[in-house]
Order: sequence, then structure tokens, then C-alpha cells
Amino acid sequence: MRHCIKGGQIIDPAGGYMGIGDLLMDSGKIIQVAPELSGNEGEIIDARGKMVIPGLIDLHSHLREPGREDEETVASGTKAALKGGFTAIACMANTNPVADNPVVIDYLYHQAKEKGYVKVYPVGAVTKGLQGEELAEMGEMAAAGAVAFSDDGKTITNAAVLRTACEYSTLFNLPILLHEEEPKLAGSGVMHEGYWSTILGLPGIPSLAEDVMTARDLLIAEFTKAKVHFCHVSTKGSVELIRQAKSRGVKVTAEATPHHFSLTDESIQGYDPVYRVSPPLRSAEDVQALKEGLKDGTIDAIATDHAPHTLEEKHREFSLAPTGMIGFETALGVAWTELVETGWLTPEQLVMKMSANPARIINRSGGSLKPGEPADVVLFDPRQDWVLEKSQIVSQSKNSPFIGRRLTGRIEAVWVDGVLKYSKERFA
Repeated sequence: MRHCIKGGQIIDPAGGYMGIGDLLMDSGKIIQVAPELSGNEGEIIDARGKMVIPGLIDLHSHLREPGREDEETVASGTKAALKGGFTAIACMANTNPVADNPVVIDYLYHQAKEKGYVKVYPVGAVTKGLQGEELAEMGEMAAAGAVAFSDDGKTITNAAVLRTACEYSTLFNLPILLHEEEPKLAGSGVMHEGYWSTILGLPGIPSLAEDVMTARDLLIAEFTKAKVHFCHVSTKGSVELIRQAKSRGVKVTAEATPHHFSLTDESIQGYDPVYRVSPPLRSAEDVQALKEGLKDGTIDAIATDHAPHTLEEKHREFSLAPTGMIGFETALGVAWTELVETGWLTPEQLVMKMSANPARIINRSGGSLKPGEPADVVLFDPRQDWVLEKSQIVSQSKNSPFIGRRLTGRIEAVWVDGVLKYSKERFA
């Protein structure tokens, strides 16, 4: 069916259209974008006072299927992503069984086709079983449709293995997504090492644990000329290392999560395990560095690291609780509130970091509203305030630190391949 979104403020930096206009979509594609359209335009959607942006793309999420369907499924996770304005998500390999072979990659594509609300792009493991020693079937997974390779929450500590993986990845022109934490330096730490870890009596993880691995892997990437992407960057030191590497021409990209640029380790003073994440929430100085990195382009993307856990798992003693928090449904609201409302980013920059740049990093379509592109479109109200209530969370898990927090900017409607999938709390 033809849909024409009329009178909205179109924010499409990748496509080159910025300003009030109309957008026509039909047969799953963007047909035309212009200041004003007239004629047989199909169903009309009044977007006056709203923004029209490309569908968001998440580079880093966990759907838990196969293996932990009690935490999340492809169906529940993609439904939550849709409500948050995402039209495509990349899901990590730490499933059970691990996505270290083409069979699991095929399974995820099948589940997404049968039950998914948005497009799902599987990420294959770098090493077998995420053990960091023997390369997984990278070539076969690439052929099956893996968009990148990552051992996700496990750092590849064996430098020789990472070098070989980087060299091999260049054959497929796919990036390696890196989690950076030197395990011996991290030790038994459960939060950022600093003032608050001392006050709270909790073992800390120094920023050095991330910085050391970031420095090593930038050198490996520079040597192998491979594409590497740094997941959930959290420290001032890593931001500066990545900035310097980019100036040397290293093929490096990076992401920051909404929780890392909006929360600090001070949040943990109540010992609430919802704030336990990996890498840990850092200091105010680190948060400032992340915002500066987002502003100057050192950090290319904003990703959720959506990590669902059951109530029984998460509501334990802080040191025993698993790491991670959900993020699909709050990512745009948190980013708009923390970055755009405060002047750190323009709306155009935010759209680049949540849509166009992620599409470029994994070399997939999307991120633009140019004619001929997939009709993945979001209608967004940048002025609407809202409060996240637990009862409204669509994700199967509810471990969000933003419950009860007032945010600005809300999703009004989402089209995926030209089909209206979500509109004001209703799902198609």
C-alpha cells in the first residue's frame, strides 16, 4: 500500500534532504521525497510538528535465542526493538549453542522471518565456543549471511588468534566487533575502580583494563589492515586512543551505549544490581569524554547492548548479579534527552549515529530516505515527554535503570519495508 507522510520535518543527512517535506513510499521502497507532493498518494499520514527519520539500526544486541528463551526471544526482542524505533538489529553470538557455525546463523534468519518484527542481522563468533583459541567457521558463516564477527563479552586475549582472525576477515570485508577488557587487570571487579568503589567496598575494574586491550587491538588492526569496531567504549583513555588511530588512517569504528553516556558509577551507591554492566559504568570524567567523542566523530555509533535477564537472575546481591540491562525501548529517548536536548549533538548527528553509520559499518541497506532505499521509516515526536513504566515494557525482561525516569522524544509510528508495524502502542 502507498503511504504518504506529509508535512513532517525530514531528517535524512545520509540522503541529503533536511527540512519540512513529504515522503512517499510504495511496494517496500521510498518513492519520492519533496517539499510538497500532490496527486494519488495513497494513505495520508499527517506529520506536522513531528520528525521523519530513517529506521534506527542497532549494532549490538542480545536476543538470547537459541538457549535462553526465558530471558528473551527473537519475537519479544524484535517487538521491543520496533517500539524503540529500530527497523534492524544485529544480534550477538553468545547464544546456546553459540553462533559459531552457519547452522545457528541460518536458524536466526529463519526465526526472524517467521516471528520477527524487524530485520535481524546475526553476528558470528570469532572463535569456537567463544573460547578465544580456535577460529570459528568464519567463511561459512559469512556465506550464510553473518554481518560481522565477535566473541562479544569475552575479550580475545590471545593476540595471535586475533591477528589471524583480522587477516581472515579481510577476505569477506566484514568487521570484527571487539569487547575490550584485560581479564587479569579486571580481576574480580564488579564496578569501576575509583572513588565510589572505595566508598561502597566493592572490588573495582580500572579503566586501564579497557585501555590496554584497546591499544593492543588498534595496533593489530593497523598491522593487518582489517576493519575493527569497538563495542561499548567506556573510558576516556579508549576514546583518545581511537581518535589517534583514526588520524593515522586505521580502519576503526566505535560505539557508545546510552547507559554509558548518561549514567556514572555514582548510580551504584544504592547497590541496585540493575546498574551492573560490562564494561562498568564509569566516572563523570569518562562520561564527558564519551560525549566529546560522539560530538567530534571519534565514536561513530550509538548501540544499545540490549542484554535481558530474568528477575530471579538480576535481583541478587550486586556482586553475584549478571551484567547487562535492556535498552531497545529507551535508546532514542535517552540519546535525545542526554545529547540533543543538552546541545551535544544536532538531530542530524544523532540520526547518523543511530541509523546511517550503523548501516555503513555492517555494509547493509538502510539509514537513508533516498528514493529506492528500503522504506524503513520512523515518525518521531521530539517534544513529547514520557516516563518509562515497567508495565509498558515490551521486552520479556524488565531490567532497565530508566524505569520511572522522564525522557523527551517518543516514537509515534514505525514502517518496516513500507509496512506500518507500530503506531502509538499498537503493533501490526
